[in-house]
Amino acid sequence: MTGASGENGPLMLDLTFPYRLLGAGKNGRACLFLLHGSGVDETSMVPLARRIAPDAALIAVRGRIPQEDGFRWFERITPTRFDQQSIRVETADFVAFASEVATRHGLDLAHATFLGYSNGANLVSSLMLLHPGIVRSAALLRPMPVLDKVPSTDLMGTRTLIIAGAEDETYGPFAPPLVTLLSRHGTEIDARIVPIGHEIGDPDAVIVERWLAESAAAAQGG
Repeated sequence: MTGASGENGPLMLDLTFPYRLLGAGKNGRACLFLLHGSGVDETSMVPLARRIAPDAALIAVRGRIPQEDGFRWFERITPTRFDQQSIRVETADFVAFASEVATRHGLDLAHATFLGYSNGANLVSSLMLLHPGIVRSAALLRPMPVLDKVPSTDLMGTRTLIIAGAEDETYGPFAPPLVTLLSRHGTEIDARIVPIGHEIGDPDAVIVERWLAESAAAAQGG
């Protein structure tokens, strides 16, 4: 479901990360930060996000590390080992970016969900563990743990959805350890498995859409 979209908007380059703002003003509270996978750009997540939340404002962000014909979020050493300094630099800069873009466009981070796929999902989980308070709602598609050293972060009050692929032979086995890690730090977690590989598509969209609806209902009930 990733790919080209007719709704891409202008690429803004004057903040720390390049980004596009889509659909602002349709819904004053709901917004999704979109963090793409490796080797593509910010537009790749837009079709999936529109399937999930057609009326939400979208902040489609581009990673800063070039890879092939696209980008990624931090340097990797092997497919499953990552440069720790790169993770810490990029997450720290993303914290400042998220605050700046929210202020600029009148967005409320308390009502934002960070939707990340693969390397983008790994940046989101690292944000949660290294800089608690920025991410309160996270939907992580095909993620894995990437931090060698995890601080004693308190994630109480946050909600996390993790979706692994049953046929994702490389990254699927890493999803359960991430579920355990984030649960131990206090996030309310919902872990799912879909019958596909590392690619994402309709099964993910259905799960994330329902999860967001349940989150909204719970917030209104509270």
